[in-house]
Amino acid sequence: MGRTKCQIHFFFEKFAIAILLGCQNQTKAAEILGMSWDEIHHIQERAVKRGMARRKEESIEYIGVDEKNFRKGHSYVTVTYDLTRSRVLDVAEERKEESLKEIFNKMTETQKASVKAVAADMWEPFANAIKECLPSADIVHDKYHIVSYLGEGVNKVRKSENRELIKAGSETLKGTKFLWLTKPDNMKDDQKKQFKALVNEELKVSRAWAIKELFSKFWSYSYEKSARTFFSNWYWWATHSRLKPMIDVAKMLNRHLENILTYLKHHICNAIAEGFNSKIQQVKSVAKGFRNFANYRIAILFYCGKLELLP
Repeated sequence: MGRTKCQIHFFFEKFAIAILLGCQNQTKAAEILGMSWDEIHHIQERAVKRGMARRKEESIEYIGVDEKNFRKGHSYVTVTYDLTRSRVLDVAEERKEESLKEIFNKMTETQKASVKAVAADMWEPFANAIKECLPSADIVHDKYHIVSYLGEGVNKVRKSENRELIKAGSETLKGTKFLWLTKPDNMKDDQKKQFKALVNEELKVSRAWAIKELFSKFWSYSYEKSARTFFSNWYWWATHSRLKPMIDVAKMLNRHLENILTYLKHHICNAIAEGFNSKIQQVKSVAKGFRNFANYRIAILFYCGKLELLP
């Protein structure tokens, strides 16, 4: 007995989804299947709609919030992650307070109540959205963003000092940016030797680097009282360093200290967001950019959402 058109369509869609997931490339999948890009996108769209509907009653304990560049210039999207299951939860246009609220408001009340904490940058609109939509969840200011801010502070000191040294006829810091922003463990032997010599010199950037490195011990504390004592001592050193970029970062961290200390309770960060960066970039590159946000969101959720996609 022959199959009906409905059955044929069902099996073909399952096959097309398997090809898309196997290729990780919409353009190549379209070539294999002999379909247009639009037809491929419609299959992805239906699959994502099914997958998102099947998530409705899942509890989500820990959420990560990050931003990704969408188009050239200052165009961003807000991406949320399920930190426990290592998957993208949803994507919203721009990086406004309303963007994050839009995502949270798609969750059921049961899901919202299940969230223990949200890892996010110290971006006030994000904090406002978390407080309003998930009032019982702790905010954990993301460790990776904090490390990045400290690294930026070091680099600003390096650039300023390098200009001063060049005016004085010295090229001591010329071409050393990589060394100050890279972990010594990731350096080659000759780079480690060069860096060790620089650190031992009386340079402003050496002090800035030492301030950054010392802060990394904060993450190893188990008790809040000990962490507060450490931070107080570190803060005094940083703010008395006479290095304005490091003073600025220290003051910013001090303003947000309560939501940095919550890391000791939950031990969450947006490390998985870093892992998804290359995958999301690949999705965008393969499509040679997206004509609109809706298509971009569907592609990210299809490849990064760990959804039940099959019909």
